[in-house]
Amino acid sequence: MDSAEYEAKIASRFAAFDQDGSGYIDRDDFSGAAAALLAEFGTTARSDKGQALYSGAEAFWQGMAGIADVDGDQRVSRQEFVTGAVKRLRDNPERFAEIARPFLRAAIAVADEDGGGVTPASAERALRVLGVEPEAAARVAAELDVDHDGRIHEGEILSGFAAYYVTPEP
Repeated sequence: MDSAEYEAKIASRFAAFDQDGSGYIDRDDFSGAAAALLAEFGTTARSDKGQALYSGAEAFWQGMAGIADVDGDQRVSRQEFVTGAVKRLRDNPERFAEIARPFLRAAIAVADEDGGGVTPASAERALRVLGVEPEAAARVAAELDVDHDGRIHEGEILSGFAAYYVTPEP
């Protein structure tokens, strides 16, 4: 995949973060994603899981802003997102996964309804809530279970997340 194709791929990922459709990614998009996940799984914001998810969302936002908010206006434009991803993360997708880790770890705890790991069905629900089209959510949830044990574990989610957002592969 050449640089222009990679930039186009990353630009298409912008919409997944821009939860409210404002044309910018900001703190409200991250807290809105947390609220939507909590509502989907019937978890209260004041619970330990809810607090961890909101804290993770804030950490994720801070990491994203640190990488991409070039002008310091506390929001990330589409161009800032593309530039930040391409220039700072393309050669180090693990860094993006590390920025997302607190949020993803907390989201896993919310979606893990029985303590045995996230099922593909729960992952699909979470992906749909976060704006992934239903057909794609079902496919991705199944593909995340790399070891085919019926549970999606943190490592599988982190590597899938990093690959989706910052690697040149489709």
